[in-house]
Amino acid sequence: MPLRLELKPLERLIINGALIRNGDRRSTFLIETQCKFLRESEIITESEADTACKQIHLTLTVIYLADDPAAGIDLFFRQAGELIRLMPAAAPQIAAIAEAVEAGTFYPAIKLGRKLVEWEAGMLAQALPAGPPEPGAAA
Repeated sequence: MPLRLELKPLERLIINGALIRNGDRRSTFLIETQCKFLRESEIITESEADTACKQIHLTLTVIYLADDPAAGIDLFFRQAGELIRLMPAAAPQIAAIAEAVEAGTFYPAIKLGRKLVEWEAGMLAQALPAGPPEPGAAA
């Protein structure tokens, strides 16, 4: 059964390693054979991977798209171990991702990686102090 994809104007998509950008209008197309693909919303670029969890998400993307994912898998487990050492609270999420990686289900691992990035963003937001008080506000 073909997979129907709808792309927004100028949205990017990776299919089997080829980066494709949609034109200036919404497009719909069908993928009729099995392939590896990621929508733009699922992609984190190297320049965007500025936190430990984003780096893990990037590594998961590389694993998914690679013809031979062995080196990426090794990197993932090194990154995962370091993250757990620095942020033990991430261990349950890392364990779920590791289980998916070990099972060879790399696309679900990317989805779990996205949740890890969202969790990290929430943790960072909680850790940041509130901004300066408004002028004239009571202390």
